[in-house]
Amino acid sequence: MGLLAVPAFAGDAKLDTLLKSVEARYNHANSLQVLFREDYTPVGHARKRESGMLLLRKPGRMRWEYTAPQGKLIVCDGKNMWMYTPADNRVDKMASPSESGDMRAPLAFLLGKLHFDKEFSNIAGQPEGPDTRITAGPKTDNLPYSAVEFVVTPEGRIREVKATGSDQAVYDFTFDQEKLNPPIDGKLFHFEAPKGAEIVEAGG
Repeated sequence: MGLLAVPAFAGDAKLDTLLKSVEARYNHANSLQVLFREDYTPVGHARKRESGMLLLRKPGRMRWEYTAPQGKLIVCDGKNMWMYTPADNRVDKMASPSESGDMRAPLAFLLGKLHFDKEFSNIAGQPEGPDTRITAGPKTDNLPYSAVEFVVTPEGRIREVKATGSDQAVYDFTFDQEKLNPPIDGKLFHFEAPKGAEIVEAGG
C-alpha cells in the first residue's frame, strides 16, 4: 500500500486499520453537519480566526455559515462556489474548491471521496493522547497544499485538519459536534446574492 508509519505504528496494522475506519465513516455518509473553527495564518502575518457551521451533502455540495464574522457565507453546489463577504458586500464566484485552488480542497474527504493511498503520499501516524495525528503530503505537485495533517479519534472521526499551502500559509480547521446523515434541505446549496452585492468572477 505504500504506507509509511512512525515507530509507534511499526510492525502492525494499527494505522492501516484506523485509515480504513476513517474512509468508511465518511465515504458511507450522504450528509454531514459540524461546527468548525478556522485558523488562517498567512506568511508574515498574524493568525486570523473564524468560526461557524458547515453543512455537506453528496455529491460535492458545501455550505459554510459563519458566525464569526457574522454573515459570511460560502456555498458550493458541486460545480461552482460562491463566497459572500458582508463587510464588502461582495460575492466572489469561482470553480469548485478542488478546481479553484481553494485551501478547502483537502476537506474533500468529508464529501465521501477519501482514499488515503490514492490522494496522499508519505502517510504517517503518531499517537496524540487517545487520538492519532496523521501526516501526509500531496500525491501530485499541482495541488494547493504542500502538507496536510488529520487528528483522528479512535472511532475514526476527524476532529482537526491542518493544511500548509504551497505558499507556506497555514489553515487549521477544528471540528466539533459532528452529525452524520442529518436531513439537509437541498435549497441550502443554492446561492442567491444579497441585494446590491458586487459579484466578481474568478479570472474576470
